[in-house]
Amino acid sequence: MLPNLQLDDIVRLRKPHPCGEDKWKVTRIGADIKIECLGCGRQIMLPRRELARRVKEILSKEAQK
Repeated sequence: MLPNLQLDDIVRLRKPHPCGEDKWKVTRIGADIKIECLGCGRQIMLPRRELARRVKEILSKEAQK
């Protein structure tokens, strides 16, 4: 599923957020994973399985810019 996901990683999702951004920052890891939109700051929590289905790629922490 998402074995190498860590805090502060940036993930690119398959569909963009309504604000137009498709990159999200991981802010919490547990049974659910909390991600924050890098465009507008919206935060959502998704179950691991749902996030694994939506993720297109996991970017490194240095790719935040």
